[in-house]
Amino acid sequence: MSIQSGQSAIEILGPEQPESAAILSAQALQLVEELAERFNVRRDELLQLRLEKQAQIDNGKLPDFLPETASIRNSDWQILGIPADLQDRRVEITGPVERKMVINALNADVKVFMADFEDSLAPAWDKVVQGQANLRDAIRREIDFTHPTTGKSYALRPDPAVLIARVRGLHLDEVHLHWQGRPIAGALVDFGLYFFHNYQQLLDNGSGPYFYVPKLQSHLEARWWAEVFAYTEERFGLQPGTIKATCLIETLPAVFEMDEILYELRNNIVGLNCGRWDYIFSYIKTLRNHSDRVLPDRQAVTMEKPFLNAYSRLLIRTCHRRGALAMGGMAAFIPAKDPAKQEWVLNKVHADKELEAKNGHDGTWVAHPGLADTAMAVMDQYIGELPNQMAISRDSDAPISAQELLEPCQGEATEAGMRANIRIAVQYIEAWISGNGCVPIYGLMEDAATAEISRASIWQWIKHGTHLDNGQLVTVQLFEKMLLEELVTVREELGEARYENGRFGEASELFRSLTSAKELTDFLTLPGYQILTQKTVA
Repeated sequence: MSIQSGQSAIEILGPEQPESAAILSAQALQLVEELAERFNVRRDELLQLRLEKQAQIDNGKLPDFLPETASIRNSDWQILGIPADLQDRRVEITGPVERKMVINALNADVKVFMADFEDSLAPAWDKVVQGQANLRDAIRREIDFTHPTTGKSYALRPDPAVLIARVRGLHLDEVHLHWQGRPIAGALVDFGLYFFHNYQQLLDNGSGPYFYVPKLQSHLEARWWAEVFAYTEERFGLQPGTIKATCLIETLPAVFEMDEILYELRNNIVGLNCGRWDYIFSYIKTLRNHSDRVLPDRQAVTMEKPFLNAYSRLLIRTCHRRGALAMGGMAAFIPAKDPAKQEWVLNKVHADKELEAKNGHDGTWVAHPGLADTAMAVMDQYIGELPNQMAISRDSDAPISAQELLEPCQGEATEAGMRANIRIAVQYIEAWISGNGCVPIYGLMEDAATAEISRASIWQWIKHGTHLDNGQLVTVQLFEKMLLEELVTVREELGEARYENGRFGEASELFRSLTSAKELTDFLTLPGYQILTQKTVA
């Protein structure tokens, strides 16, 4: 049953949560309604523009720098500025907005915690509402947690990390909140609720309302966000530029518009981030019809590959020229109990972070507090007493061309890699539709981005007739045969009880349908969200 939210015309279709009265107050929903009224339609238009651009690429046109915005790329200008508490972001930790995670992340040996409503959160209604309450409590220094079985208590330290909230991408709706009979963009819900409840307390704390913006594909989408920010600042009587954003460059189209994205958001933006895992997925998705751009095993696609290294270096050069921070990517490893394995993990993290630091990145990401010290030691070595590496301009580099950014990636597609993709994707999808968007699998912290690579790679191999290292042709039939075999392996690894009590049947069927389809589905989270929310939409 839908409920009118008092003064707001928004319909609440989700079941009431213990935090609903506080988080979904009439005043908070009034702001969300205003944002929906002004920006929801344009959001839909921008999603349509994505489809039109993709159709051109599918028909043979490769992405390139825009001739019509050359004047922006070639002229001298800089962003408005970076607040003091965002100047030093040498190590950031990311994770979902669950209560224990929020406390542990804010207490970690890092500069920033990116509290995630996006790829590491399966946005079930209770998780969305509780997540907003958890961040509100953390910002007010009123958050604690006691584990229900162990009794262990968690509390916030006196000097927690700086908090940045990552909202959902433009493609995701929030089906539990409707305006004029239609779902509101999840990005507007996340932004509006977080801003309303916390902006004043954040300012009182000497910080501010800071956001990570994911999955931009064009400067027009950046302009949309600039308009959202400007409207909100004016609505609450704040100085322009009070809201600050870091944009993830995690789609192939966006890498050709980084200058333009910075320019459109110049009052509010403080930096760009190399969202490498989504970027690899986007490379597959964007170039899906181009048989000469098929990627090898996911494990072989590292930042040393020419197309990814060019992406990193171009982001650094672009950001530093404009006075913005250039953030590095995620180390998805998690600590291991076995000492030899742990040494291997730490060496891999060290090498990854050293490559980023040498390139000139101002900071980097980890997925687990246990890796923060390793990442911090590397970044300290290169950044030293300075807050960042903005002095590294990379101006002496040769210009990076579209050809370099689209460079085919060398490497093999292997049977072992394909089978690993299957096991990872099935386990992740099962967790996601069960409400958990951040899952440790085989020593890596998997989120939606890494699962997307796993299923899109196999789809790409099927479409373009890739042969595995043992000579087998990748077909739908081979995939479905391997899927059945790997489900047996997953059952053995997890145990009969865990497998039978889980949702592996639904997960494997969703994975099978996505991977064997003739057309590549844009995001697995779209059909996944229908499963996740089928019992909670009134």
